[in-house]
Amino acid sequence: MKILKFGGSTLDSPEHIFHVLKTIEKSYKEYGSIAIVISALKGMTDLLIEMSRRAEKHLLDYKDLFQVFSEGHLELVHSLFSTREKPVREEAVLLLDELKDTLHGVYLVKELTPKTLDFILGFGERLAAMIVTRALAQRGMDVECLDTRTVIVTDENFGAARVHYEQTVTNILEYMSLHPKIQVITGFIASTVRHETTTLGRGGSDYTATLFGAALNAEEVEIWTNVDGVMTADPQKVPQAISIDLMSYEEAMEMTHFGARIIYPSALQPVAARKIPIRIRNTFNPGFAGTLISDRSKSSYPVTGISSIDHIALLRIQGSGMIGVAGISNRLFNALARHDISVILITQGSSEHSICIAVHPDSAESAREAVEREFGLEIQTGQTDPVIVEYDLSILAVVGENMQKTTGISGRLFQALGKNGINVVAIAQGSSELNISVVVNKSDESKSLNAVHEAFFLSHTKTLHLFVAGTGLIGGTLLRQIRNHSRQLAEKSALNIRLIGVGNIDRMLLSENGIDYDGWEERLDASQSVMNLDRFIQSMIAMNLPNTVFVDATGSDEPVRHYEAILNASISIVTPNKIANSGPYERYKTLKDAAARHGVKFLFETNVGAGLPVISTLNDLLSSGDQIKKIEAILSGTVSYIFNTFRQGLAFSAVVREAQRKGLSEPDPRDDLNGRDVARKLLILARECGYSLEPSDIELENILPENCRSARSVEDFFRELEKVDGDFENLRREAEEDGCVLRYVATLQDGAARISLRSVGPEHPFRTLSGSDNMIVFTTERYQERPLVVQGPGAGAEVTAAGVFADIIRIAHYLS
Repeated sequence: MKILKFGGSTLDSPEHIFHVLKTIEKSYKEYGSIAIVISALKGMTDLLIEMSRRAEKHLLDYKDLFQVFSEGHLELVHSLFSTREKPVREEAVLLLDELKDTLHGVYLVKELTPKTLDFILGFGERLAAMIVTRALAQRGMDVECLDTRTVIVTDENFGAARVHYEQTVTNILEYMSLHPKIQVITGFIASTVRHETTTLGRGGSDYTATLFGAALNAEEVEIWTNVDGVMTADPQKVPQAISIDLMSYEEAMEMTHFGARIIYPSALQPVAARKIPIRIRNTFNPGFAGTLISDRSKSSYPVTGISSIDHIALLRIQGSGMIGVAGISNRLFNALARHDISVILITQGSSEHSICIAVHPDSAESAREAVEREFGLEIQTGQTDPVIVEYDLSILAVVGENMQKTTGISGRLFQALGKNGINVVAIAQGSSELNISVVVNKSDESKSLNAVHEAFFLSHTKTLHLFVAGTGLIGGTLLRQIRNHSRQLAEKSALNIRLIGVGNIDRMLLSENGIDYDGWEERLDASQSVMNLDRFIQSMIAMNLPNTVFVDATGSDEPVRHYEAILNASISIVTPNKIANSGPYERYKTLKDAAARHGVKFLFETNVGAGLPVISTLNDLLSSGDQIKKIEAILSGTVSYIFNTFRQGLAFSAVVREAQRKGLSEPDPRDDLNGRDVARKLLILARECGYSLEPSDIELENILPENCRSARSVEDFFRELEKVDGDFENLRREAEEDGCVLRYVATLQDGAARISLRSVGPEHPFRTLSGSDNMIVFTTERYQERPLVVQGPGAGAEVTAAGVFADIIRIAHYLS
């Protein structure tokens, strides 16, 4: 025999009920012997509770809710019964009239006892089971409806009655032996020995199904829902959750205790004792095998699943008077038990100085009062502190029998949390190693679940969540490069970079579900959200997604004002924008410290050499213990081109004009020739070497005379520059006579930073420089005779965007 239980989520429309009927027919053909347990229609139990509460308060609008309840069932009858509607409708109306009279009585006496509420709640299952029974009969099946109040016997704990198991099993066996028809069984409800209606608490219909399964020694109990079995995490919180094929009773109990909507622990007990498997299946995807819960577990992952309780309070009892004192825990839990307070989680330090317990927030104040009353004398004498209560917390639990045999589970868990800036408030693990539970801030629950789920179930794949401010040359090129390489990243590096937010000077676009790289420009242009950088960044922080990266592809100081807040929110930053790192040293240090403190990255490789690996090379040298003796660098592609091209027969002003014509210089070449951009780059290198330099500490030789610098227009500048062509030619000729060439060189040595026009001989790497290339020469303790040279294009949208792209990938590797 098989027991089939159908939950309210599968009974919310005529179309869905047709699915249920077909599933029952198919199961009967396959197994022959079946019994069906039916829950109330979706939402009806909550509706019954609400109308009862309103009637108790003497509010006439309870009738409106009753009308909704009544019409919902009668419309269903009309839809399901084309030819035999009248008798079924009459049967439903009889039950509805009985409910209506009961509610009217509650309204008159203004009292709703637990006993009365249980009686009212039973109408949901009674109506649903009756309708399904009549629908199956209409399809030719030999069925009858079993009101479980006639067989399941409980105590008088109304609302969560305890089953008298032996008597109930005897009643079920006796009833089933006398009733050979297929039974459609009301879930959730039972009765006392005095035949008073009781309910089995939330999940009571599951409990009904497993009670019958155990009593009848069923081959299997099938719980039919609207999801593909048990998932590795709540799919509403973790979209990448996957189905679990097989799990043990113990794993299911652990996950259910910590919030997973699988099956209630009480429902597992009857079948676990008799080793009867439970299968969780999807009514709307019957071809999928679902999840089998049995005495065996089989998972190819180190853990089976992750669950969470999204709202708990934590009580901390601590004090020196607890150390070494026997009976403290006994007194604590007895005090809580006397007030019917259920403890969700317990953790105690080995010093015995403190005990933490997690409870439902509604019980927190009662728990605090109970504990402080029990330990009143110790609190009064200072041996124990007043109880500390923390609210707005969540519990995340990692569950799996494989944890008993696998090393590094805790390390992987805490690394995933730590690298996403998630603070752990408390930790608990049982000696069975079946579960590790951590308490985190409620605001971090979703982020924690996704980060941990990725670490255990998607460790072969890393997902970054990207926000980009600035879609000009660099930002737009970056997004195109990511689009073009997304497939290669997924296949070769198992990396998925999801674009979540993008904004330009006019508009912004944010979507937690992701923005397609193929259509981001059109969607951004069509966006109704005017760009507001404060709101853009606040939204990014509020989304609190794991593995988030913010890219500042602007040249503005406005995003820089937000860098510290972004890093403090455990979000990594990648930027080609030099403003943050070339301003006051205190700001640079603050940002570096914030990144280190929160375990995120602040990467700005492109600040110095566009796509050239300058800063990463420098950091690799330093972190491996090398000592920097000297850095010499040509850090401007424009100035590099000018002096590489300047030769006999070419006037200096003509070379500068040619650089402007080719677009190698700024519209006003003085912005390149004044050396300020080179000074900013040299300052960043000096700071990365550990020198606390300010912008004013850079010794900058301006190669342009005053009359050129002060010219009113670009054309005036060129006229003035032509006047000094002879001076530049003299410098070039003198250098040539010495076998040298002119180069505009940034030098860092012994903490002194200087930028000047120098003559360099054939022995120097700068001698062979050509085109607009940059070159950085590192002379170190290890690279003294032959310095380490980095050379290549130091400007341009493609190479700069590629450098930003490389920094993003570095963050992915760091998070792996």
